[in-house]
Amino acid sequence: MRSYLLALIVLASMAYAGAPRVVPEILDSIPHEISHFTQGLFFDGKDLIETTGQYGESGLYRRTPEGKILDSARLAERYFGEGSIAVGDDIFYLTWKSRKAFIYNRKPFRAKGEFRIPTEGWGLTYWKSALLMSNGSDELLQIALGAFNVVGSIRVTDDGKPVTNLNELEIVGNTLYANIWQSSLIAVIDLPSGKVVKYLDFSSKGREIYKNFRNIDVLNGIAYDGKYLWVTGKFWPQIYKIAVP
Repeated sequence: MRSYLLALIVLASMAYAGAPRVVPEILDSIPHEISHFTQGLFFDGKDLIETTGQYGESGLYRRTPEGKILDSARLAERYFGEGSIAVGDDIFYLTWKSRKAFIYNRKPFRAKGEFRIPTEGWGLTYWKSALLMSNGSDELLQIALGAFNVVGSIRVTDDGKPVTNLNELEIVGNTLYANIWQSSLIAVIDLPSGKVVKYLDFSSKGREIYKNFRNIDVLNGIAYDGKYLWVTGKFWPQIYKIAVP
């Protein structure tokens, strides 16, 4: 099954051939919990906030770069957790197929509310005073805070062709970094045009990790600390530091 997954990742990566690919230089790494099916990742000051998925195992974690868990919260077993982002005093945490997102107090974690989302929830970030959500398609939805209604959308393209399977998101200025599910690529997207300007290619690192950790799943998880990007995957043993390209 894992051999099939690895082959699928390679084939999916080959499908995106318009914008150039860059193999990022890995500058450092920190430990990552290998039981975490990573869905969302971002920095809150010096702490990392991570949300995880799978039914019965979805949770929200605050941790130090060294891996110490400082705070956590779990979703009910009927929910499959997805991406997340902090805005003001709140953390917004998507679910996959339930058409629902949860609101938590930022620090300490405390459930505060929930709201409906119009599609499946995959990745989440915050840009131009609105939540920006992926749902596995080529479309990013802009969701207003408060009313949580869709106020706009951005189509992601590469050489005029739609780029689908957009997953975990991280914003740096007007540049969006997006994991492409079932691939070892991160799309670097110009906003608001939605055009992919390049891909960060982690296929070599993924194959290297797979040799020693056969239970890993796909690349997923991008965080920005104000200077560097930090990248990991589902069940990966490390989070990798790279320069912002």
